[in-house]
Order: sequence, then C-alpha cells, then structure tokens
Amino acid sequence: MTASLPDPVTDVFARYITTEYTTVDRRGAPITWPVTPYYASGGEHIDVTTGLGYPKKANDARANPKVGLLFSDPTGSGLEGAPMVLVQGCAGVDDADLDSNRERYWEESAAKLPATKDMHPPALLRGLFAWYYTRIYVHVRPERVFVWPEGDVTREPELYDSHLEEVRSGHDEEPDVELPPPAGGAIAWDGRIEELGRTYTEAVLSLVSPDGFPFSVRVPVTLDRAARRVRIEADPAGMPLQPGLACITAHAHSPEFKWQRNFQVRGDLVADDGGWALVPRRLVGGFEVAASQLQTYRENFRKVLRFRRTAKRELARRGR
Repeated sequence: MTASLPDPVTDVFARYITTEYTTVDRRGAPITWPVTPYYASGGEHIDVTTGLGYPKKANDARANPKVGLLFSDPTGSGLEGAPMVLVQGCAGVDDADLDSNRERYWEESAAKLPATKDMHPPALLRGLFAWYYTRIYVHVRPERVFVWPEGDVTREPELYDSHLEEVRSGHDEEPDVELPPPAGGAIAWDGRIEELGRTYTEAVLSLVSPDGFPFSVRVPVTLDRAARRVRIEADPAGMPLQPGLACITAHAHSPEFKWQRNFQVRGDLVADDGGWALVPRRLVGGFEVAASQLQTYRENFRKVLRFRRTAKRELARRGR
C-alpha cells in the first residue's frame, strides 16, 4: 500500500526519528510508546523494534496484530510543515533469527541515528547489553492511513485505505469489537503528571476504535489539578471519541537523539464539561536516555536489572 501514498507521507515514514507505536493489551487497553521507525521506499511494511529484555511491544502485537503508528513529532527529521500521519495496520513479529536481527539493528540504527554512535558501549562490553541489542522486529503492514495536513488535528484528515470502497460508501465491513468500559478505581497521581501542560503542552492520546484498531493523535493538554484530570484541549477530527480505556503518552528527544524522555499515563477517557478528559489510573515511565552515559545507567539501573532477567528467560524459552 505504501507505494501508492503521496511523497509527503512516505517522506514522514522515512525521515522521522520517532513514531508513536500503539498495541492493544490483553485487557483491551491501548499502550503507546515512542520507537524508531525503519522504512524502505515502496516497501510493504514499516518496521519497529524492541529489545529482548522488554518484549511486551512484540508480545502484545503477537496476541493482537492490530496496531497503530502515529507520526506526529518532526524533531530531527528536517521536514517543515509535514503532515501528521496515523497508520493503522497488521503486525507480524519477527524473532526467528535473533542474531540476524541484532546485526540488522546495528546497521540500521547507525544509518538512522549517526550521531548516537559514540553512545554505544565498546565492542568488548556489548555482551553485557544483550538485553538491548538483541532485537525483536515488528513489521507493520498498513491497512488504513489518516493524514492531517500540516499536523492540524482539528482539520478533517485525508484517508488512504485498502478498504477505500467501504469508506466511500459509508459502510465499514470491519466487524465491531466489544470494547472494555472505563476501569474506574483509585486515581493515580504522580509528580511526573505535573509535567503535562507545562513541560509537555502536547501529548499523544490513544484509544481503541470500534473496529479494534488503535487510534492516536497528538493533542494539546492541560492539567486540572483540582479535579485530578488531564484535559484534552482540542476536538480531534476523525477520532472516534467515546468513554473507555485510553492513555496519554508524553515524550521528547533532541534532534540528534542524544537524549530522550518519555512517560505514559493510563486511565479512563471520560466526557467532561463539553469536552474530554483522562482520569489517570497509572503512570508508567519509559526507558530514558540522559545527556551522559553515566547518568543514563544511574537513572535506569533498576530497569536494566529487570531487563537482563527478562532477556535471560526469553533466551531460555528459546533453548539458547
């Protein structure tokens, strides 16, 4: 499908440093994290990857192949006035040859992010980081592509669809799925939530559409401390808003990807005062890269220990 897309759209696939990748977990909740996309011109799929030590991004896609890729942050791409692009597609998990995947990742990441070469550990120490460099690839084959010109989420998106005749007729033959209701329960308030609306004036809102595909857009957000809610300060055109499980993902990175920060707030999307808001139920911090290697290791020490244990289990499961 990508070969028939306009050049401004495929340029986004090829040149963006990050894409917001969304899977649907076993509860039916959307989980969105920024990852690096890899795309070859005219290719049938867009690839993302995750480390063997944190395979959930791949495991969720294996259990439910309906995934989403949102291209909404042009930082470091060199593109100006680029559209915001959402890809809804079907995922295939590639972990049959982990050795080949590791070599492929070395080559692709060096080509995509050349400024990060000096951030990698020396060759003699790379074995200690097998949890990271041993990669699982996820190949995302686009089924439907939404394009918001100039990234304006309030404008009706252009649609490129493998089921275009269904869309034109107003009848989508994708069967609806039963979506879980809002989870309810205690509100989770974390210091990092305070960064929303201040450090991060925009963030990525994700939910699951009635047809089961994730739907994500970048929206302006503010924090309502009194009500303990994250307010969505836009009406995203084309997004099937409805009460249910949702998440808001905030992230930022330098143009050269020398540092990157990210976290996610999972909760309930609710109608509120004529608009929409997220009631936070859980905050999850991602693996972050600091300005120095020492700081990166210090900030992620506990996560690294957990990732190493997970990678060891994954290798044992594969008989290695």
